[in-house]
Amino acid sequence: MADEDIHRLHTHNCRLKVYREAKSFVDRFAVEIGATEAVQRHYSRHVVANKPVSQRKLDFKHQRPRWMRECVAEATGVFYYVFPGIAAIASITLNLENEVGVTAFGSLFQIGWNFAIGIAFAIITCAPISGGHFIPPEIQAFTAESIAAGKGLVYNGGPASILCTFPNPNQTNLGYLFLTEFFVDSFVGLVIWANLDPANLFVSPVSAPFAIGLAYATMVWGFADIAISTNLARDLGTHIVAAIFFGGEAFSCLKYSWIAILVNVPATIFATGYYKFLMRDSLGSIAKGHAVYEHGEE
Repeated sequence: MADEDIHRLHTHNCRLKVYREAKSFVDRFAVEIGATEAVQRHYSRHVVANKPVSQRKLDFKHQRPRWMRECVAEATGVFYYVFPGIAAIASITLNLENEVGVTAFGSLFQIGWNFAIGIAFAIITCAPISGGHFIPPEIQAFTAESIAAGKGLVYNGGPASILCTFPNPNQTNLGYLFLTEFFVDSFVGLVIWANLDPANLFVSPVSAPFAIGLAYATMVWGFADIAISTNLARDLGTHIVAAIFFGGEAFSCLKYSWIAILVNVPATIFATGYYKFLMRDSLGSIAKGHAVYEHGEE
């Protein structure tokens, strides 16, 4: 009988313990629910409402030309794209002979990420407005040092290369440079069109800017040592600025500038045709409601 009583007492204690733990959990849950309801009920009352839009502001927005807004957005997007990458290139170029070691100031990996994140920010910031078609004293000291060493100003690794791309002195085969630039730009173009395809199940508007940025980054990591440009907007403007500050040789150096500036145009056209004619599924777009048949639903 004693063993049976002990067993029953033990069972009762276990049940009591479980009951207390369950009651404690319910109490905590009720407190949390009550706190959540209180926050939802009272916190929203203290949110400062936006000021009403004035008629003066509406008149200004109405009179502002649409083309001006889109041009400003495109220029800003190109700045977002180019500025981080050039900053990384300048950090390396200006510290090639630093006693700390150039790797302390950056690498091709860093340059790739800078361009990738810059492109993502450009798309996020400016593409909703214009559609996103974009595709200091230290420099003066570096320029003087380069002139004193008899190297000039326009060469790969020189002051002008901070702004735009120049091939290495031994890269004189323009056909090889042309094909490299063409296939790099075609790769990027295919990724862009895949991200723009509404029938693509693996891409969302949230991930598209970063996917496109990573496409650029992979090409920088793989081919920057050869010399690539990848974008007319990235290279034409910088060549003009380099010509202003460092002379017309910025366009004539090794006869490479036309490759950096122009090759991405036919390469992107090729990538567009390749994706639209061979890969894009128009039936899938119609089925998902992203396109309509020209003769109606019947």
